[in-house]
Amino acid sequence: MKWIKCIVLALLLATQSITIAQAQPAQKTIEIHAHRFSFEPAEITLKRNETVRLRLVSEDVTHALLVPDLNINQEIKKGNPVEIEVTPTTVGDFHGQCGHFCGNGHGSMTFVVHVEE
Repeated sequence: MKWIKCIVLALLLATQSITIAQAQPAQKTIEIHAHRFSFEPAEITLKRNETVRLRLVSEDVTHALLVPDLNINQEIKKGNPVEIEVTPTTVGDFHGQCGHFCGNGHGSMTFVVHVEE
């Protein structure tokens, strides 16, 4: 009878381990470089309800990635990459820009996030 309890316990633990592994999918990372006066890439495509890590790197001066409709407002200092997580819940195109004045071309430093189903 003891060995049956051990087998049942082992099966339960194995089932829980599989469930935990499925609940933590591998996370996608997209690296975005900011420099006077553009982001590279200037557009990215994400899936609705999928969490993505954005790694933000400044090549020259302090910039910021500002996409208000996705609640993104992250300063990026030269030499200090930052990572943020984004989980878009709405499909559409979300326009952003540099949120930190970085020189005369600052106004042309735009960014677009496309969110698909």
